[in-house]
Amino acid sequence: MARRRPAVRATPLPLGLVLPSAALLLLALGYPLGRQVVLSLQEFGLAQQFGRPPEWVGLDNYRALIDDPYLWTVVLRTVVFCFVNAALTMGAGVGIALLMTRMSRGVRIAVQSGLLLTWATPVVASMIVWQFLFDTQYGVVNSVLTSLGGDYEGHSWLLEPMSFFAVATIIVVWMSVPFVVFTVYAALTQVPDDVVEAAEIDGAGAWQRFVHVVVPTIRPVLLVVLLLQVIWDLRVFTQIYTLQKAGGITRDTNLLGTYIYTLGIKGGDFGTAAAAAMFMLALTVVLTAPYVRLMFRQEEG
Repeated sequence: MARRRPAVRATPLPLGLVLPSAALLLLALGYPLGRQVVLSLQEFGLAQQFGRPPEWVGLDNYRALIDDPYLWTVVLRTVVFCFVNAALTMGAGVGIALLMTRMSRGVRIAVQSGLLLTWATPVVASMIVWQFLFDTQYGVVNSVLTSLGGDYEGHSWLLEPMSFFAVATIIVVWMSVPFVVFTVYAALTQVPDDVVEAAEIDGAGAWQRFVHVVVPTIRPVLLVVLLLQVIWDLRVFTQIYTLQKAGGITRDTNLLGTYIYTLGIKGGDFGTAAAAAMFMLALTVVLTAPYVRLMFRQEEG
């Protein structure tokens, strides 16, 4: 006769340990989000900052945004910029991580140190260097291109939207690649060598081993990194704002982050800016939902 296992007695200890941190997290994240929702339903401008009670306008701020063609121009520009940067960052990061698996120990440590310094450098400090590199009169880029025979003396990279976003893409990718490299390289070190060797013995080439052995093994990590990268590139602000201050035309180069800043801080229309921020949150959820769904399927599988 099979012996019955004793019933596990439920204890409130795990719940008691989780509740305080969950309450703090809810307070830290929930209150600002709730305040943002309330603000988006009000007319809140400079007068309200000096004591006038805000006026409830309901969904008028959202209607004004949706009816503004410029919003959709900024949204399209933001989505394209986001996906281009995420794709370039993932491609460069995965490529460098694969190369690091082939490097000698000394070279790998040198590369990791350089990447770590790049990642640890404050954004504002990095932007000062990048502004100097692309400066119209004293920029290193213009000097090098002119010495190679190009007509780039006094060329402004920030006046035209295409060249502006080309510079912004270089900067954003440069700042984002180290995170992808470190994360993917850590995942690559966990790929079983015997499985890769077995595939090689069976005649699989380097590309086939990568696609059919390595990628399925590190897919969960790739999905998480891609998800984070899309979110970060969608919320880019400092790089764009700094380049705009250095000579870019604001209206032609606004992304959602700088557009919200322009509405609120510059324009004093905090109600509409809050509505735009909620719109940006909804856009983030829509764009990242497929990746989240795929991650859950990976967990269930």
